[in-house]
Formats: sequence, structure tokens, C-alpha cells
Amino acid sequence: MHRAQGPVTAPDPLATEVLYRRCDPAGLPFATTDELKDLDQVLGQDRAIEAVRFGAGIKRDGYNLFALGPAGTGRHSVIGEFLRQRAAGEQTPSDWCYINNFADPQKPRALQLPAGRARPLRQDMSRLVEELKVAIPAVFESEDYRSRSRLIEEELKERQEQAFQGVEQKANERSIALVRTPAGLALAPVREGSVLGPKEFNALPEEEQQRFKADIEALQEELQETLRQFPRWEREAREQLRQLNREVTQYAVGHLIDELKKRYEDLPAVPAYLDEVQADVVDKAHQFMPRPSMPMLVAGGSEEDAAAAYRAYEVNVMVDNGGLEGAPLIYEDHPTLANLIGRIEHISRMGALVTDFTLIRPGALHRANGGYLFVDVRKLLIQPFAWEEFKRMLRSREIRIESLGQALSLISTVSLEPQAIPLDVKIVLFGDRMLYYLLCAYDPDFDALFKVPADFDDRTERSESGVEMFARQIATMARREKLRPLDRDAVGRVIEHMSRMAGDAERLSIHLRSLADLLREADYWATEKGDDVIKAGHVQTAIDAQIHRADRIRERLQEEITRGTVLIDTEGARAGQINGLAVLQLNSFAFGRPSRITARVRLGRGEVVDIERRVELGGPLHSKGVLILSGYLGAKFGQHRPLSLAASLVFEQSYSGVDGDSASSTELYALLSALADAPIKQSLAVTGSVNQYGQVQAIGGVNEKIEGFFDICKARGLSGDQGVLIPASNVKHLMLRQDVVEACARGEFQVYAVETIDQGIELLTGVPAGEADGEGNYPPETINHRVAARLDAFAAAARKYAVAARQASEEAEDEDEKGDAA
Repeated sequence: MHRAQGPVTAPDPLATEVLYRRCDPAGLPFATTDELKDLDQVLGQDRAIEAVRFGAGIKRDGYNLFALGPAGTGRHSVIGEFLRQRAAGEQTPSDWCYINNFADPQKPRALQLPAGRARPLRQDMSRLVEELKVAIPAVFESEDYRSRSRLIEEELKERQEQAFQGVEQKANERSIALVRTPAGLALAPVREGSVLGPKEFNALPEEEQQRFKADIEALQEELQETLRQFPRWEREAREQLRQLNREVTQYAVGHLIDELKKRYEDLPAVPAYLDEVQADVVDKAHQFMPRPSMPMLVAGGSEEDAAAAYRAYEVNVMVDNGGLEGAPLIYEDHPTLANLIGRIEHISRMGALVTDFTLIRPGALHRANGGYLFVDVRKLLIQPFAWEEFKRMLRSREIRIESLGQALSLISTVSLEPQAIPLDVKIVLFGDRMLYYLLCAYDPDFDALFKVPADFDDRTERSESGVEMFARQIATMARREKLRPLDRDAVGRVIEHMSRMAGDAERLSIHLRSLADLLREADYWATEKGDDVIKAGHVQTAIDAQIHRADRIRERLQEEITRGTVLIDTEGARAGQINGLAVLQLNSFAFGRPSRITARVRLGRGEVVDIERRVELGGPLHSKGVLILSGYLGAKFGQHRPLSLAASLVFEQSYSGVDGDSASSTELYALLSALADAPIKQSLAVTGSVNQYGQVQAIGGVNEKIEGFFDICKARGLSGDQGVLIPASNVKHLMLRQDVVEACARGEFQVYAVETIDQGIELLTGVPAGEADGEGNYPPETINHRVAARLDAFAAAARKYAVAARQASEEAEDEDEKGDAA
């Protein structure tokens, strides 16, 4: 059994100097922050910066970064500034374009160009298209083209007429006429220059009729054979015309294309593309012809067709790094699937949605390719399908644009399949630690893709060098935000407040967002006062204003206590009743709230009932604390006797969940008080967890808890007997409000640091706890002796009832035997 060494002595109240660690302005070697140089390093983030430097430098697959830590610690600005400096010295990545794939327009081709060459190419191609719009119609409307096309047309007509004349001449030689009728060509007999009608023909001799019929049948067959030649002759004429069109188109565009090829002769891919453009323009020359040009042989396209034809020669610039020096640094604030990998847009034409390669739009991965991409992981995860597609791009190291319907095989309509663009990007994800560890645990791809965690701390050591660097951080931030300079007193007050935010007198919070907000608001109050320098009073006004804006709930709860609605005693003494302390967190504002905890004991079977747990208002940590105090009781008082008690513990007037073990020592004090029937001073409140050896352990929110009870005592009037018991291991965390410190200095309020339950119960009851002797007995008139005596009484009563029950059972059995014998 673990025993404390030496007699138990109640601790004295803590000295005022321990309650608040002041930053002495005399130790700050400057008058105002204008005298300080800008901080040239990141405050308190050595581990994170080392990780960022490593992650940015290693050029291997999967070594992307995940910046984890609380929001507001400067993750974005710190990594952004570091990578911005690094990116400025890196090579500017290539431009990327999509161009038409003339062999398969549904699969546009990606074209890689040196940085700054894509936009000029697009402009040159746009000018080429404009030139084509003028040059091609002009050449088709030229007199030379008209003459040559008219010649082809006339040759066709002449060939057709000669064929008809040959048939007609043979018909005339046989007294047969070739007649054109609405139904077509017909052959009819002729006599004396006139076509014979049916009656006249029937009046002819039979022999002559037979001759006419034979001649007409022969001529009809020859006429049909001649007519069958016409489509072939027309095809030949159209081919001649197409050849003419290609010839004149080649003449119109050849020199334009040649000029462009010379301009881009250092880029082999561009002249090859221009050759394809020239071949396509020549091959589709008829689409650029004015509509009235050759209505008989070749119909010109509609205006929409012509516009689509010209659009095929445009260049869709996806990435233009012409104005960039170094590698790109992109932050995607809205990481939807389309915003990350790009999208294919559609336009409505003739009641249908159509698209082409000019409607492909880039995503953040395109813009960041060759550089760095920042993404908030929470925003990424809440976007449908974005996370899986994002990982797929990183694994394949290429950007493949497809719609969500295509990716999920939900639609089968024909769409574009742009050629994938190689991906070379360093990803920086931002998120809190919970998301990082959840992804590590549940996403099998995560560790392979994000191998470098950059863990940002939210506090740093409050050493002499740490304070000096923090002062430079304040100066740097004030100049960056264009704020007034701070004098040394103001800097000292800011440092003290950031230590309070860290909840530790030996540490400083480096939550840069909160620091910036405080400086801005202090600057505002300096402006209101008409001062040129921010002073400590302005900083304190800003702090008070922040608290006042957020403390409506705290005031309401304190009001309910001071009006007697919520029962909290701050004077007198009562057995089995104690003031516990809890912390409520509302966004960034935390405050303490006292709660009455009561304990009742009775004869039972050694069970300590946690009422909060029974009604499912207690969390697992609170229930653990109750079981620990049960273990403490059993180990300390159950070595020589059974614990024949039943005890119940409850937070009075608690209507919501209770969790955490910070009240376990408080509950144990109440239970010991009830067992010993020793009244507890209601002028004291308690916080602290306990282990099975009776050692009081550290808890969180110690400053807020002390101040919460102090505010109630102050509202009712400070008597000098009031105070709070805290774990001794929490003393280093004390950064109390100034009014609390001043009250303690005047002796109106006390803070006690206790190490063991025996120390605490002695303070609370004014009765010595008592130390066990070698036989496990405690001195008379001590708390532990009275507890042991009460437990002995319960054990004796339990034995008495057990004997009586056994005797009653035996008597009942005897009566049953007599009845059976009779």
C-alpha cells in the first residue's frame, strides 16, 4: 500500500508572484517597436519549416506536404512565403495548349511550348484565321477563278450538248424527233416536219410503223446510255472544280502558313501543326467559298459551318506562364472537381449541346503544373468525388479532363477526350490534426501521396530569447499591417496576454491570427484616443472589449447563481457538499463555472453510484474518475474491513452532459466528508483529478476555473476566507486576471496548491487528515479515523443483518422440517 512519507500538513496560500508572471518592460531593450528589426525567421515553427524545406526540395513521387495544426497559426502565410521565395528561383514551367486533332476531332491534342510562347501562337493563329476569312473568299471571287470555274462548267455543258446533238442527229436521219417534255426526253416519229400523233401514227402502214418502233427503240437505248454518262461527267467536273479550289486555296494560304512556320521554326511541333492546318484548309476549301459561287456543282457551307471551320484552326491556351518569373504558386479556394482538373463546356446550337476543343477550360492543376498548389483538405473532402479524382491525378501524374458523368459511366453521349497533360506539381494540403490522422488511418492511398507532415505548433517557450523574438514578431506584424508602433509596456502586456492564451506562464501562444487581431484592435483604440503610439492601456482595452463581446452567456450564468436560482454557497460549511469547478468553451472564449457536487452514503455493498452515468449524462472520462476514487477508497480503507457502504455522487442542477476527470478529487472530498460527517467550507472551491494513490493531478483551464469562482465571491462580497484548491502541478499554468491577483495580495482571496487528497481534505474541513500507523490505524479526531470508524460501523451493521438473516433462514428451515415430519 502506497503511503505518503511524513505528517500531512495543509499548504499555505500561493504567493502573489506565482499567480501571474509579469513581463517586466524594463527588460525590453527598446522604447517602441519601430526600433526593432523585422523578424527574419518563423517564430516557434522550426520543426514545420524543416519539413517544408525537405518536402519542397525532394523531387520524388509522393513527397507532397500536409500542413497540420490549428487554424490561425500562420500555416498559409509561413509556407506561402517560404515557397514563394523558393519558387522565384526555379525554372518557369512550359505553356500548354489544346489544338485540333484533324485526324480525330473528338481527341484534341496537347501542345507543350516554352513559357511565354502560347499566347503569341494563339494570337498568330487568330490573325491567320482573320486573314483566311478575307483571303479565301477573295480568291474565290477573283476573275481568274470565275473564268476557270466557268470554263469547267461550260465544258461540262458543251459535252452534254454534244452528246444530245449526236443522238438528235441520228434521230433526224431516221425521221424521229428528240422532244423535251415535262416528264423528260422523248422520241417521236416525224412526217413532213411535224411530230405524228397517235392517230396519224396508227394510220401509217404496218411496215412503216414497225420501222419507226425499231428505230425509236434503238435510239432510246442510245439516249439512255448517253444520259448514264452525265453523272460521271458531272463528277469529273466537280473533281476538276475541287482541284481548282485546292489550287487557289493553296495559293491563298501557302505564303501565310510559310510566314508562321519561319517564325516558329525553333519549335518543331508548331511547324508540323501548321502543315496539318494547311492540309486541312486546302482539303476543306469548299467550306470557305461564298455560297453563290458554284450553286450547280459545289454548294458553299452555311455561316455556322464556316465559323466552325475557322474555329478548328484556333489555339486554346490552357496555361500561359509568359508573365511568370519562376514556378507558379496557386491557392485553390474552391476545390471542386471541375476547378481542380478542368472542364469541358458546351454551347447550344440548333437545339443541341455541342462542344469542341476551344471549350476546354483549365483547372488549378493546370495552372500549378511545374510549381506548387495549396488546397484546404476540409474543403476538398466535402466536394463530391473531388478527393478520389485528385488522388488519381497524383498517382498517374497526368491531368486527364473528363466530366463527372464520363468518370462514373453515367452517360454515353459522345464528348471530347482531350489528350492528358503530364503533371509535375508539389501539393500542399492544409488541415487540422484530426483530419490528418483520420486520413492516415482510413485512406490507404494517403500515406503514399502525402509523405511529409509539417506539424505547426501553437505555442513556444517563454524564455528570454523567446520574448525577444516575440517582440520582433509584434514589430514585424505592426509594420506589415500598417499599425502604430507599440511602446515597451504595450509589448509586455501583449506578451502576458499571449502567455494567458497558451494557458501556461512558461509558454507563449503563437496563434498569429489572434495576435494580429489584438494588435489591430489596440491600434483602433489608440486611434480613438488620438495617440500616436499603442500603449498598454490600449491593449488592455482591446482585451476587455473582446471578452465583453463574447461573455453574455457567462454573465447570464453568474446572474443565475447570484440571484439564487442556481444554488452555490460561498460561506458556511456542510458535510457531503462541495463546490466543483468546470470550464465552458464558446468558440474561442472560455470561462469557469462553479457547480455544487453532493455525496450521500448509507449501508450497502461497497458500490459508489455515479448518478450522471446512470442517467447517461456522464461521459467515459467522468465515469473513469468515479471508478478511480472507488479504487482509492478500497485500497486505503478496505484492507482490514469490507466496504459495506453505498454512496451516490451527483452534479446538482446539471442538465447537460458531464465529462472529464477534473472533478474526481472534488467528488472524493465530498465522499470523505459525508463518511466522516465533517462539514466542508463552502467558501472554498476545488478542481483536480486524482489517481488511486490519492495524488492530485493536473487539469486544464485552471485560470478560468479560479476566475469563475472568484467572480461569484466578488459579486457576493469577498470575506477573506474564500479561495480555490488547485493541483500543485498546475501552478506553472497560472496567469490570473489582475483583479484576482490584487484580491489575493490584499488577503481577500486565496489560491492553494495541493499535492494529495489528505492535504486538500484538511484545508476544506479544518480537521487533520491523519496518517496511518503500522497497523493501519489512524489517530483519533482525524478525518481518516472518522471515515474508518464510519466504515467499521457499516461493516458491523452489515454483519448484524447478515447474522439475523442467517438465523431467520435457519428458523424457516426448521419449521419446514417439522411440517414435513407431521
